[in-house]
Amino acid sequence: MAIHFNHTILLARDSKASADFLADMSGLPAPRRWGPFYMVTTDNDANLDYMDTEGEIVRQHYAFLVGDGEFEAIFNRIRERNLRYWADPGQRKPSETNDHDSGRGVYFEDPNGHLVEIITRPYGSGGWNP
Repeated sequence: MAIHFNHTILLARDSKASADFLADMSGLPAPRRWGPFYMVTTDNDANLDYMDTEGEIVRQHYAFLVGDGEFEAIFNRIRERNLRYWADPGQRKPSETNDHDSGRGVYFEDPNGHLVEIITRPYGSGGWNP
């Protein structure tokens, strides 16, 4: 059997609002409720399962490979909502995108501070190496 990524759990203050945010920003179908989770399913059937917590939320990073059209649509939503964005995961290049591997990339935060990244080319696919 091949190995495929299936799901991960993201802690949130408001799991429904957080899942709605990701689905809306990315143009994915509305989240569905399953047990204690609100699940956002990507086009390759991987799930991001948001779960409420009152404890500490440790910041995580989630990267999504998207097409050029999807990138433009998501980036437009980021700007329309006046969300802060960066070209780098260290957030040292605000209000910029990157062009690694001859693609486009940008980072922005979800409502819980998780860092969401969208890229149009997999890192390393065009010879870029930091």
